[in-house]
Amino acid sequence: MVGRRWCGKMLDGSPLARWLAAAFGLTLLLAALHPSAAYFGLTGSEPLTVLPLTLEPEAAAQAHYKACDRLKLERKQRRMCRRDPGVAETLVEAVSMSALECQFQFRFERWNCTLEGRYRASLLKRGFKETAFLYAISSAGLTHALAKACSAGRMERCTCDEAPDLENREAWQWGGCGDNLKYSSKFVKEFLGRRSSKDLRARVDFHNNLVGVKVIKAGVETTCKCHGVSGSCTVRTCWRQLAPFHEVGKHLKHKYETALKVGSTTNEAAGEAGAISPPRGRASGAGGSDPLPRTPELVHLDDSPSFCLAGRFSPGTAGRRCHREKNCESICCGRGHNTQSRVVTRPCQCQVRWCCYVECRQCTQREEVYTCKG
Repeated sequence: MVGRRWCGKMLDGSPLARWLAAAFGLTLLLAALHPSAAYFGLTGSEPLTVLPLTLEPEAAAQAHYKACDRLKLERKQRRMCRRDPGVAETLVEAVSMSALECQFQFRFERWNCTLEGRYRASLLKRGFKETAFLYAISSAGLTHALAKACSAGRMERCTCDEAPDLENREAWQWGGCGDNLKYSSKFVKEFLGRRSSKDLRARVDFHNNLVGVKVIKAGVETTCKCHGVSGSCTVRTCWRQLAPFHEVGKHLKHKYETALKVGSTTNEAAGEAGAISPPRGRASGAGGSDPLPRTPELVHLDDSPSFCLAGRFSPGTAGRRCHREKNCESICCGRGHNTQSRVVTRPCQCQVRWCCYVECRQCTQREEVYTCKG
């Protein structure tokens, strides 16, 4: 069996495709348990770790085996998950973080990172720009979450960053524990796997997967802390720290907007057809056989659908909430929008009282809500 049936369709059989299909399926559970993480609840300042995995009350030695089994991974991934009790929780955290960031980055777009089962399955079968972003944000989220889990002491097989120029013992002593990007990058590449280089779609997916990892690496900063009498820098402890994941998401969104089309098979979504070709403004590899760029740019094979009307890839934009001055014209696809007036009550004029609570007044105001016409 080459692939797995999902909603009556065959998905790509690669470890990365299977991981994405199973992983983003968990976002429905996350949204149900955490309504505040819904589309319009995202502000950009909320904590990204919204749902640590809660294990059932069983023997500690077997609990993480059960957790890995519940994630419906393929055999090699399940084996890697079982090797360390901290992996299952970190995988769920990575999925949550990636899904929330995807929804935040696309909150004003026609495609707002809709991840319900049938839409997700259809997207993952095609080589759209949106699919490229999903692969990149997923690998970036997994890399980021694992590196942070190592430095937080939640993993058994890794600890702080083991850079040869950093004094790890002092780093632990002074709280300067570096995020272990070396371990997480190696784990992610092995976990997501790679298929035959003759399969162009698999190579495109793997390329976008690596773009996510490279964006994480590019955002690493060295942070130092001085120790000594009266603040002098007699001793300095340094450690490496990852950029906030919102910065990673912003960088990948920019790459999405400038993604390169490297070729296409018959494009059912856009009604076009084309042959494999090198990206715009770039020469192909030796013998013209390699259309992928050597630079860390997102690449896609097919033109994206408009996402205006309900179909295989999205529920469409009818009824979607929009911002009149910002994106109603674009999101509503020229169909116009409805305006509703409503009265809302929100906390206001909040003050911190000693000790230790916040006191707010309740303010009532009228606001207008805009939704796309069908």
